[in-house]
Amino acid sequence: MQNQTAFNNLGVTKTTDDNDSNMFLTLMLQQLQNQDPTQPTDNTEWLAQLAQYSSLEQMAQMNSGLQNCMDYLSAFYNDSAANSEITQTLSLIGKEVTIQDPENEKNKITGTVSEASFEDGSGKVKINGEYYSIANIVSVRDKSLEQS
Repeated sequence: MQNQTAFNNLGVTKTTDDNDSNMFLTLMLQQLQNQDPTQPTDNTEWLAQLAQYSSLEQMAQMNSGLQNCMDYLSAFYNDSAANSEITQTLSLIGKEVTIQDPENEKNKITGTVSEASFEDGSGKVKINGEYYSIANIVSVRDKSLEQS
């Protein structure tokens, strides 16, 4: 009942930030001021509440820090994956590749990659004057490594 009285005396409305330390301290002071003088609250109870609140606030800050770290790692991973695909595509220039014909599953196209590019976030290679997605590559051969 004393907590409700403190809320009413302050005219407090619920906020979206439940961890507002100013509100907590204000409510605590209101409770102290409005407590029953014949049955005062024990000091250890106040200290326990402060310790709990402090722990909760630190955990919320740690959670926020961990979320920021996860966001950074996610962005780093996405950038790394994109860079890996770029490197992989560029490394195919000059190599002989076999590609599954996207228009005819029974047909395979073999040729030397003369050019590499990116369109819509996807690697493409140019073989025999036509562009093909690297997703259609079946095999890669480096002719320079073959012995004569």
